[in-house]
Amino acid sequence: MSVLIVAVYVVFAVAGLLTLWRIIVGPSILDRAVASDVLLTLVMCALGADMVINHHTRSLPALLIIAAVGVFGSIAVARFVARRDNTNR
Repeated sequence: MSVLIVAVYVVFAVAGLLTLWRIIVGPSILDRAVASDVLLTLVMCALGADMVINHHTRSLPALLIIAAVGVFGSIAVARFVARRDNTNR
């Protein structure tokens, strides 16, 4: 079972690094916003996997906060991009 746990953590780490690369490289603000949503989802999945592996629910408040930040962040970016597109026309 420990090999499986290591494999799960490695997959999350590689996905996180690739997502960070997309946030840094871009090329547009929408790409960065989607990548940040993916990174938040990866963090939530890693916390959920940790809860399953270690048989606890202490990370549940953090999961709820991360989910709220992700939703509100996506709404803020969408409104910013929509407002910017309307002024350019």
